[in-house]
Amino acid sequence: MMFKIEHHISKHSMTKNSKTINLDIHFKVLHSLEENPHITQRELAKKLGISLGRVNYCLKALIKIGHIKVNNFQKNSNKSAYLYLLTPTGLSKKALLTKDFLKRKMVEYKMLKNELDQIKSQINSLNQ
Repeated sequence: MMFKIEHHISKHSMTKNSKTINLDIHFKVLHSLEENPHITQRELAKKLGISLGRVNYCLKALIKIGHIKVNNFQKNSNKSAYLYLLTPTGLSKKALLTKDFLKRKMVEYKMLKNELDQIKSQINSLNQ
C-alpha cells in the first residue's frame, strides 16, 4: 500500500480515493504522540476528533514513511499496549510541520480578525 502526504490543505483530513494524510492531521498526530507515547488509538481519535479507522491508517502511514516507530509490550497483561516513538526523521518533520501549522493559523487568524473588524464597523455605523 502506498502512502502519500498531502502538500495542500483540503476540507477532508484524508480522502479515500487518493489515500493521503492532511498536513494538519500529520502534525497533530506527531505532536500528540510526542506528548504521550502511550496514548491508545481510541484516545488519539477522540483527542483529534477523527475516526479510529483514520487514526489507524495515519499511524500505519507514519510508520511506513519512518516518522514513528511502535513497540508492543508483549509481557504486559494488556496485549494492545503500544509505545509510539517519533524517529529522528519524525522529529525533524514535526518541526517543519509546526512551523507551517503556525503560518497557516496566523493567516487564518488575520483573516478572521479582519472579518470581525469589518462586522464591528458595520454594527457601529448602524448604531450611530
